[in-house]
Amino acid sequence: MGFYSSQSLVADARRHGVVTREPDLNLSLSHATLEPDPASAGGVAIRLALAGIRHVGQAVADRIVAERDTAGPYTSIAQLTERIQLTRPVVEALATAGTVTPLGPDRRAALWAAGAAAATRAEHLPGLALGQDAPALPGMTAVELASADLWANGVTPGVHPVQFLRTHLETLGALPAGRLLDVLDGTRITVGGAVTHKQRPATAGGITFLNLEDETGMVNIVVSPGLWQRHRRTLLASTALLIRGIAQTGQGTVSVVADHITPLDLTTLAAASRDFR
Repeated sequence: MGFYSSQSLVADARRHGVVTREPDLNLSLSHATLEPDPASAGGVAIRLALAGIRHVGQAVADRIVAERDTAGPYTSIAQLTERIQLTRPVVEALATAGTVTPLGPDRRAALWAAGAAAATRAEHLPGLALGQDAPALPGMTAVELASADLWANGVTPGVHPVQFLRTHLETLGALPAGRLLDVLDGTRITVGGAVTHKQRPATAGGITFLNLEDETGMVNIVVSPGLWQRHRRTLLASTALLIRGIAQTGQGTVSVVADHITPLDLTTLAAASRDFR
């Protein structure tokens, strides 16, 4: 899909009523699949893939699925590592991605157990590995869960990161992307969101086109050569931006010709944009 990342595609599907589910140790395949879901648009939900999890990849995902098909579902993260030898980064990534949450422990407890589980081997006596039983731990907040999803899966299935900043953005006067069609042409507005990509076509005379995404949609940003030079460091380094500019509306689309740019702190909740080279 060119410049459109998996995060953007999942966000667009969510806005159209399609449910996306986290990867599951006993339900996911190596590739993304569809599952019946009457609450999802079209009657099916997207199940994220095991191979898409950081540190896992196709070969390890295929081993996990093949072992599951041969010997039955996994009952715990410890049993997984007893049946398949996996490295610690892989086991921790599986726990962070939420793949074992349906088996009982929440993500923080699963991550606690991951290191000990990774040290087990098939020849070890079962149940003897220390450190797999987590103490009472605080649950993860919605922001922490979204951050874990983005780190491990590259997408946030249930939420868009910018929605955590919506109240703050409203105090700054920023409009959500979904309301820009109501704006009159030539109005100065402020928008904020995660930067999904940057483009500088050779025929555009040095103009750079950005795309910002929030929980309601996307907005095209036009950056002049002079503004790019003044804010070059911010534009190159920031994963999210607050932009003021003039709205250009017409034929059902809206672009914003930027005149002021400020970094927006999404911390760990925004992926790197896909940029021109």
